[in-house]
Amino acid sequence: MRGCDAACVFPPGTCCWWRVLGILSGCQSLRDLERFAIRHHSALTEALGLELRRPPSDSSFRYFFHQVDVAALCAALRDWTIAQIPGGSTDLDQLVCDGKTLRGSIEPTAGGGSAFIAQVTLYSAALGVAISQACYATGENHERAVLRQLLGELDLEGVLIQADALHTQRPFFGSSRSREPTSC
Repeated sequence: MRGCDAACVFPPGTCCWWRVLGILSGCQSLRDLERFAIRHHSALTEALGLELRRPPSDSSFRYFFHQVDVAALCAALRDWTIAQIPGGSTDLDQLVCDGKTLRGSIEPTAGGGSAFIAQVTLYSAALGVAISQACYATGENHERAVLRQLLGELDLEGVLIQADALHTQRPFFGSSRSREPTSC
């Protein structure tokens, strides 16, 4: 019960800063976040204007992460990132798409093959940052389907999309918006 009690004491919006700063500082686990919170407790409570007797525990961080709506968070980050382009999505003129397998995620399958966790990223050339990304298990989904979903969330009128050869085999959307590649 310690986790829920401890998590309920800390305001979620304020404690989000602890998580963000911890992750940006290289924390890779809940225990790392707890050690970060202990180490920087006095400085962060003062900077954030809080009066917290003790720092959040790993259970508090776990409770917080279970409450996060990942799809909504990703959509909000994507929308915010696009809003940073001077003309908004109307000036989004080029997207680079790429998929990568996450290191250390390989698992053998019953059929003798392997399954991985992979990530597809949409990179904005105008901003120089990733504006959207999604992870998937290769045994359950495919890069083309995930990329189609990411691109389907954006207005792509007049946007040049660069992708690797995997996506050039046939029209991507199967509609008049998508046409055969003009060069490879």
